[in-house]
Amino acid sequence: METLYDWTPVFRLMILGLLIAAGPLLWVWMRSRGAGTAQRLRALTGLTLFLTFDLVLFGAFTRLTDSGLGCPDWPGCYGAASPIGARADIAAAQAAMPTGPVTFTKAWIEMIHRYLATGVGVLILVMAVVSVLERRRDPAMPVLWPVLTLVWVCLQGAFGALTVTMKLFPAIVTLHLLGGLILLALLRLQAVRYGEADRLSRQAAATPPALRLALWGLLALVGMQVALGGWVSTNYAVLACRDFPTCQGSWWPPMDWARGFELWRPLGAQGSGDALPFAALTAIHYAHRLFAYVVLAALLGVGWALWRRGLRAHAHWLWALAAWQLLTGLSNVVLEWPLLAAVAHTGGAAALVTLLAGWIAAAYPARVGWTGATPVAPTWQEGRA
Repeated sequence: METLYDWTPVFRLMILGLLIAAGPLLWVWMRSRGAGTAQRLRALTGLTLFLTFDLVLFGAFTRLTDSGLGCPDWPGCYGAASPIGARADIAAAQAAMPTGPVTFTKAWIEMIHRYLATGVGVLILVMAVVSVLERRRDPAMPVLWPVLTLVWVCLQGAFGALTVTMKLFPAIVTLHLLGGLILLALLRLQAVRYGEADRLSRQAAATPPALRLALWGLLALVGMQVALGGWVSTNYAVLACRDFPTCQGSWWPPMDWARGFELWRPLGAQGSGDALPFAALTAIHYAHRLFAYVVLAALLGVGWALWRRGLRAHAHWLWALAAWQLLTGLSNVVLEWPLLAAVAHTGGAAALVTLLAGWIAAAYPARVGWTGATPVAPTWQEGRA
């Protein structure tokens, strides 16, 4: 009987993910001996958050080195679990096209990204299962966010698969980037909730509604800017403007907004199949640049509001990240998209999302129910100077 699908690469990738996750799990277990389950889960969540942040950066590195199709199938590489087993196919593809998209270097970059993603997925699965089991003993154990994070990482894996199978379709690649940042936000919120479960004697403290609204608004603006930045990167529109503050020597260069923001189309083409005009790439770039001014003003404004409330460390963080994004964004333009600056720009966006998600989560006390049973003080207010 003919086999319809070979599941061997899937199982091998799962085994590799288990082996990768075993290291962090063992480290947390050894470091937290004698601690309660909530403390261990919080430590594991913090470590997983760190690894996920690294994964987002490595995903940017994968995209920016044009390694997204280093292995043109999924989840394996030409049906193998690693480029070692696919060396004959990779050699043939590289001989036909020496610069890619398939080369040995790009294949390894792509597969390492998948290995790291699988390891993070295993860690998130462990946290969700342990939280659900512990909830039977401790009603205050948060379970909503660990389970939601598990569901989201599964969706993120599906977008990762579509990124490859749909040949770097810009809308899918951008959604995959946004999904990674949402995963960071969920893990940060989860860490806050685990911390609350471990400090049940604390009392809830109110946060001014205006400040909560400002943080939510800033997070929404940052999210929109990340989406625009992802659209710039996935359409390779960074170098459509090589000068600053003007673009192509003009304050308003020729731009094709309709074609630039036609969302459902292949890479480098219109929905009709014709090549994407340069004016469309200019519109994509300039939209990101114009909205950056709005986000920069919002970062400065919210930072000032935090400063006035005595939260000077938080204001410093916002202003430092605003400066980081401004400098790395400018470097991408005037230095013609160096790899280091491009990855650093993605890292700054990821740091902003993680920071704001943590502050927002800590500004709301836990509710009775699936999120945990006891309200506690917003932990971000502990940073008052």
